[in-house]
Amino acid sequence: MTDISASPISGASPARRPRSSILTASTEMKRRNAAESRFKAYGVIAITIALATLAIMLFTILRDGVSSFYQARLSFPMELSAEVLDPNGNRSRDEMSKVTTVGYQKVLATAFAAELARRGISQDGVSEKEISELISKDAAGQLRARVLGDPALVGTTIDADVFAAGRIDGYLKGRVTLETAERDSNVTPDQLRLAEQLKQAGILTSSWNWDFLTNPDASDQRPEASGLGVALLGSAYMMLIVLVTCVPVGVAASIYLEEFAPKNRWTDAVEVNIANLAAVPSIVFGILGLAIFINFAGLPNSSSVVGAFVLSLMTLPTIIIATRASIRAVPPSIRDAALGIGASKMQTVFHHVLPLAMPGILTGTILGLASALGETAPLLLIGMVAFVDNYPSAPPEGFLDPATALPVQVYSWASRADPAFIERSNGAIIVLLVFLVLMNVAAILLRRRFERRW
Repeated sequence: MTDISASPISGASPARRPRSSILTASTEMKRRNAAESRFKAYGVIAITIALATLAIMLFTILRDGVSSFYQARLSFPMELSAEVLDPNGNRSRDEMSKVTTVGYQKVLATAFAAELARRGISQDGVSEKEISELISKDAAGQLRARVLGDPALVGTTIDADVFAAGRIDGYLKGRVTLETAERDSNVTPDQLRLAEQLKQAGILTSSWNWDFLTNPDASDQRPEASGLGVALLGSAYMMLIVLVTCVPVGVAASIYLEEFAPKNRWTDAVEVNIANLAAVPSIVFGILGLAIFINFAGLPNSSSVVGAFVLSLMTLPTIIIATRASIRAVPPSIRDAALGIGASKMQTVFHHVLPLAMPGILTGTILGLASALGETAPLLLIGMVAFVDNYPSAPPEGFLDPATALPVQVYSWASRADPAFIERSNGAIIVLLVFLVLMNVAAILLRRRFERRW
C-alpha cells in the first residue's frame, strides 16, 4: 500500500456504516410485521364470519323446526256408537270395514260437540261444521284402524286423543294469529277463540309428537299428520346397500391401485378418471342412474335399490381417493421392514399397511356415506320425490318397494304451500343434521380408536 492510496482524499470524510440493532425494528421489519398482523386479522375475520353464518343457520333451523316435534291434541271422551259403526251388531270385521271414515268423522264430531256442551264452553259464532273442523282429518282414519283392530270397542266409551287441525296447531305455536285468520280460508277468528277456551279447559294441549318420526307422509289436507317414517326407513335401506356394495369395492380398488398395480399409462388413465368422477356434479349421476338402472335394467322407480346404486356410483370415487391417501401416508419403512424379515407382498399389505391406514380409511368411508346421505338431486331424477305413504317391506323385498329419503322429504315439504309443511321441513333438517353429526362423531371416535403411532 502506497502513501497515496493510504491517505484520505482531501475534503472527503470517511464513509460510516449506519448503526443498527437487532433490538430495534427496521422499516422493512415493521412492514413485514404489519403484513403478518393483517393476515392474522383476515383469518380471524374469515373464521368469525363462518361461525356467525353457521350460528345464524342453526338458530333459524332450530327456531322454525323444533316446534314440529310438538303437536296439538284434543282429548275428550267418545262413545263408539254401535248404530253407526256396526249397524248389524255382529262385530264382524268385514262388515264393519264397510263403514268409511265419513262415519267415524261423524262419531268424532258428535262426541266433541257433546263434550263442549257438557263443559259449558261457549260456541258463539261457530257452526257445527266449524267445530268439527277443529279435529284433524287424519283422526277418523286413525280411529277406524283402531276399531277394526279391536271390534270389541264398539259400544263402549273411550278417551279420544286425536290431532287437532293444522291451523289450530299453528295457533298454539304462534304461527297463526287472529289477524292472519281473517285472511285465511282454512280457519276463522271465532274458531281460534274457541281453541283458546279449549286450551284453558285442558281439552286442547300440546305434547311431544313421536308420530313425527314414525308416521308416513300425509296429503296437503293433513299436514299435522305427516311424518318421517318412510323417509327414515328409505334412507336406512339406501345407506345399508351403499355400505355393502360401495365400501368393499372402493377399498379393494384402492389397495390394488396403490400397492399392486403397475405404474403405466393405463393405471394413470384410471387415476385421472377417478379424480374426474369425484368432481362430477351429483345430478349427472342421477341421469346415469335413470338411463342404466331404470330405462335399461328395468328396476322400479322410487325404489331404495336404485337410489343406493346411484349414491354408490357417486360415493365410490370419494372412498377410493380417501383410502389411497391413507395407504400412501403409511411410511415406506414399514413396508421395507416387513419385506426385509421375509413377509410377502400380500402379508405386508394386510398385516402391516392396512392396520396403520385403517383410521383414515374408516374416516373417509364414514364421511363419504354422510355426504351421500344428504344428496337430493340424483334421487329426484329417479323418482324418489313421489308421494309415498306406505312403508316399504322388510329386506330384501323392501329394497324394491317405493320409498323416499330424508333430503328428498325436506325438498318435498319445503315446496308445499301450507306453512305447517315448512315447519316440518325444518324439523326434518334437524333430524338429518343429527344423523350427520353422529356419523362425524363416529368417524372421530373410530379414528382415535384405531390410530397407531410409530
